[in-house]
Amino acid sequence: MIAVELRKLVRRPRTWVTIGLLTALPTLVAVLLALTDLGPRPGTGPAFLSAVLSDGTLFPLAALGIVLPLFLPIAVAIVAGESVAGEAQGGTLRYLLVRPVGRTRLLVAKLISVIAFVVIAVLVVAGTAYFTGTLLLGDAGADPISVSGTTLSPAEMAQRTALAIGYVMLSMLGVASVALFFSTMTDIPLTAAFGALALLIASTLLLTLDAADALAPYLPTRYWLAFVDLFRDPILWRDVLRGVLQQGIYVAVFLGAAWANFATKDVTS
Repeated sequence: MIAVELRKLVRRPRTWVTIGLLTALPTLVAVLLALTDLGPRPGTGPAFLSAVLSDGTLFPLAALGIVLPLFLPIAVAIVAGESVAGEAQGGTLRYLLVRPVGRTRLLVAKLISVIAFVVIAVLVVAGTAYFTGTLLLGDAGADPISVSGTTLSPAEMAQRTALAIGYVMLSMLGVASVALFFSTMTDIPLTAAFGALALLIASTLLLTLDAADALAPYLPTRYWLAFVDLFRDPILWRDVLRGVLQQGIYVAVFLGAAWANFATKDVTS
């Protein structure tokens, strides 16, 4: 079952079209930075942005920051929202369960397929950004610069980049868990995706309101960009660890709710 879901994922043109669109915006930004004077000149402006302009190997981090607030969550929500509801809408869910496939096994297979999409999407965005960044912005050949303006060894930068990519993946698994939960509650994939996106939009809006400060630490989007703290010297772990804990709770709660609902749901389609 897991192998079947993974094959469906990689064989769907929609998967690669979505990932292609995710990489398009960071690539466009790299082109604009390389061909125009929109950004500060190397050595001026914010230390990290200046470093990106002079060393394209750092551009994957900028690319993740570009797609994370909006485009990547939308893609993940659509894929996860379609996972169960899409089968119901197509009338195939009931027939899948008639076969000797338990509901838990089917839900796990769908979850692994969504996780695979998250991993592939984040890695392709980061990898494409590395290629376009080094091609268009160049490779300084010197030690990279942290957000704090200090230099880091290539090994330190590689380790921090890997941590940042893992952090972004975990954040998107939180989105996927919410969308998967809604996917078990409806037979319409877009309804499940919109349900997850409504929660994320509400979280983003509440973060801008002073009256909602008490809720801020619990909102799902609060710590999404905390991976930037991994590139400070020294690393500021507070928000990163809070983000990991928060997303872990969201994943556990919503996956548990999805399983509880799907295991007892009366499947008629």
